[in-house]
Amino acid sequence: MTVLDSRPETPGDPDGRPGASIGGSEALITPSGVSMARVRDIGAGRGPFWLDEWLRANAADVVAWRRHIHAHPELSRREYGTTELVAGILRSAGLKPSVLPSGTGLICDIGSGPACVALRADLDALPLTEATGLPFSSTVDGVAHACGHDAHTSILLGAAMALASAPELPGRIRLIFQPAEEVMPGGALDAIAAGGLEGVDRIFGLHCDPRVEVGKVGTRIGALTSAADLIELRLTSPGGHTSRPHLTADLVHALGTVITSLPALLSRRVDPRSGTVLVWGAVHAGEAANAVPQDGVLRGTLRTADHEVWSQLEPLVASSVESLLAPTGVGFSLDYRRGVPPVVSDQESTAVLRAGVEAALGDDALTSTEQSSGGEDFGWYLEHVPGAFARLGVWPGEGPQRDIHRPSFELDERALLVGTRAMVHIALAALA
Repeated sequence: MTVLDSRPETPGDPDGRPGASIGGSEALITPSGVSMARVRDIGAGRGPFWLDEWLRANAADVVAWRRHIHAHPELSRREYGTTELVAGILRSAGLKPSVLPSGTGLICDIGSGPACVALRADLDALPLTEATGLPFSSTVDGVAHACGHDAHTSILLGAAMALASAPELPGRIRLIFQPAEEVMPGGALDAIAAGGLEGVDRIFGLHCDPRVEVGKVGTRIGALTSAADLIELRLTSPGGHTSRPHLTADLVHALGTVITSLPALLSRRVDPRSGTVLVWGAVHAGEAANAVPQDGVLRGTLRTADHEVWSQLEPLVASSVESLLAPTGVGFSLDYRRGVPPVVSDQESTAVLRAGVEAALGDDALTSTEQSSGGEDFGWYLEHVPGAFARLGVWPGEGPQRDIHRPSFELDERALLVGTRAMVHIALAALA
């Protein structure tokens, strides 16, 4: 892995302020080992002419923005520096971004007319310590862009700047740079509450996928991600000696009953085709081997790809827990926190997205993608307007596939230009 430079530069600017181009862009080598001259020409010649011209002149900027954001990650709802960076670059093109009332995230329109399509990116990083060894690794202890949101932001920023260079657009493009995707119920609700979807006809988004080769975009009609809810169950007992369990309520036995029986019971109460799965992540109770503890806690996630099933899960879990614990004599309190809805791409919006990808990169760039049990708050937008979500390939095509949400996650920076070109064409296809 060779990188000649890792931060934005401009002549006479020793601080390397973001938004300027990288010096010597022709010689820049990406982490994938591919020269910038080749990176910027991915999909070139497919038009429109102003997009080709913008990418030819500014491909290095997109990489520079990503590297700056990557080196300066910010946690959910603390994305002040990233918001300021994005807003400043948009203003430099004569655009008028509006920062969300929370102070992080922003909305910005390009073009005019009654037709409006929205494009979304997320800004926040994860509470992880990076272990990539990149020259532009995180400079913030315990915080890292291990999910690709730095790429999403720079891609949408590149698409915005390219669209702003167009002599004419067939309608409006709404840019949504949202905060807090990594926390439930998600910053998409902040953007929606601020009017982010007012007048919007459709919305589209991309997410990095290290299982898909760079240059390809994975699409799927229907559920792409799952609803993800949090369950916390607290149990109480008078406690006692393990030699006399009949004189108390055996709290640990009750915990074990719920741990094993609730997932099995749910599998018989909901449609197995819904992809519903309950997995426990934490259980705590007691310290002494010969004492029945007085309290315990059980935490887990419940996921489903079916929107109708999602609406039924909370009362079903509550009644099931009550039935399972009634014979034990153990007291309980259930905290059921609904997370995000499933991301369900409708058929028409997916067709528009695919048409945009084909126009940008050719029909061989399209590939299928599997449904994931992961959560993604893009689903909140789809509760209000139709849209589609896609997987952007970031794997170089050889070597390990470094998964997201891990300290070792890396991406092939050629994907930044692929994503920028695709986003522009998706917007144009939706407005056509």
